[in-house]
Amino acid sequence: MTNKDLANLIFPNVDKDINYYENLYPERNLKEGSVVSRFAPSPTGFVHMGSLFSAFLASKVAKDTNGIFYIRIEDTDQERKVENGVENIIRDLTNFGIEIDEGVIGEDREKGQYGPYVQSHRKEIYQTYAKHLIEEGLAYPCFCSPEELEEIRNMQEINKEQIGYYGSFAKCRLLSVEEAARRIDNGDKYVIRLKSPGDANNKVKIKDLVKKELVFPENNLDVVIIKSDGLPTYHFAHAIDDHLMHTTHVIRGDEWVSSLPVHIQLFNVLNFKLPKYAHLSPIMVQDGNSKRKLSKRKDAYAAISYYHDLGIPNEAVKLYLMTIANSNFEAWYQSNPSSDIDDFKFDFNRVSSSGSLFDMDKLLNISKNYMSYLNKDELYDRVLTWSSSHDEELHEMMQKYEDATKAFLNIERERKKPRKDYASYSDIKPNIWYMYDELFLKEKRTYETVRDIPKEEIVQIAKLYFSQYYDESDSEEEWFSKMKVMGEKLGYASDMKKYRENPDAYRGSIVDISNIIRVVATTKLTTPNLYDILKIIGTERLWKRVEIFSQ
Repeated sequence: MTNKDLANLIFPNVDKDINYYENLYPERNLKEGSVVSRFAPSPTGFVHMGSLFSAFLASKVAKDTNGIFYIRIEDTDQERKVENGVENIIRDLTNFGIEIDEGVIGEDREKGQYGPYVQSHRKEIYQTYAKHLIEEGLAYPCFCSPEELEEIRNMQEINKEQIGYYGSFAKCRLLSVEEAARRIDNGDKYVIRLKSPGDANNKVKIKDLVKKELVFPENNLDVVIIKSDGLPTYHFAHAIDDHLMHTTHVIRGDEWVSSLPVHIQLFNVLNFKLPKYAHLSPIMVQDGNSKRKLSKRKDAYAAISYYHDLGIPNEAVKLYLMTIANSNFEAWYQSNPSSDIDDFKFDFNRVSSSGSLFDMDKLLNISKNYMSYLNKDELYDRVLTWSSSHDEELHEMMQKYEDATKAFLNIERERKKPRKDYASYSDIKPNIWYMYDELFLKEKRTYETVRDIPKEEIVQIAKLYFSQYYDESDSEEEWFSKMKVMGEKLGYASDMKKYRENPDAYRGSIVDISNIIRVVATTKLTTPNLYDILKIIGTERLWKRVEIFSQ
């Protein structure tokens, strides 16, 4: 009996050879230097920040080089699969504007010529390559039970030997073809293992795009490549998929660095061209006096749905990720604050090999800066879309008062140095609610205090101002001049320098006068430009607010 006979016994329904798939998935017709990258998650839950980081960089480097970024679902571990797992992944990526050129785009939808892009649908492909390895004497069936494997491990631990299935410990490696066939015919349960040609005394070197040169002992373990359910292990499946899909760059977390010797060996045994690897260090968080990995169990902001729910623009999140990805990006962005991130070219040489500390404050500052450069129509449309699923009341007010809302959002906006009030769409309502009479009348208003000025005096000043001095047709210069004139007549300094030099000579300053009007109209001491706010509210509604304050 030959190895080919054994391969046919194990895979009687596999009637194609590897040349069939090599021809079915030819080299891609791309320009030299174009990157083919992928994001290959398991459908086991939501996409977390670390996964988004990998996916974003993989998509970015492909886009920079006019290449291809595709999504592959690695679901060979069926026990960990969750309901709607694929839909959740695609939704999360879509919410953050990650453009998918090819691959899975929905639970039962995909695009591209190199599929299927779901590993559980590629079972026959993996078995074809496994059958080929058995025929070549490079793989074999292993019948060792979990108890036997545990016994081997215990013996290795006692003798302080390398842990694993290799050499003299690889008992099934020594079985004859006839004995293996007999046990298969007998119904014994088995897996398929690689017959490793490696020697742990040899060294294997690889140049990682992030970690630079890595040196490992050569793999000598006879790793499992096909499980007892007929599905491949991750190691085997990813090698075949990356080869047939012609992946040029594998960008993933550095938890996979330890698997590189196995992966390199699989590519070599299968005569595949090795892709370039870029292993990213984990994103860290400060936890007391120590640092730890960002955790989807401990940190709410590890889930990227957190940012969508909060209303942080996906562009801002990507800008932040690029600041921790490339050390030169922040300086570039400060010089080009209104530029698109696509104008910046990602560089693997600028990626930190030690990882970065997650900084929410910095992310929010980046978001504030980004949002400040949106014009009023862009911001209005984004907030309207977000509020449709996150704040029904705000959504209703924005639709009802579209022009007034846009006018308010545009205060101190379209200028060289725009005002930066909002870090998220959820920041809009707390800063704009008083513009809507329905909310102003509905809310339990808490007026902020204007220094130590009594309420009665505030009412008198507000009534005097709106009855004799305020004219909404005035220019901003005329408006402020009249406010100063009124203040002077009431004993308030119109010149801040004079007030600071001799504060006892005045009842207060022009700042107090403007704050009185501001608080009566909005309840707040800090708002965007008061002149613009008063014009948007209008004289009639302002008088109503004076009456409300007087009560």
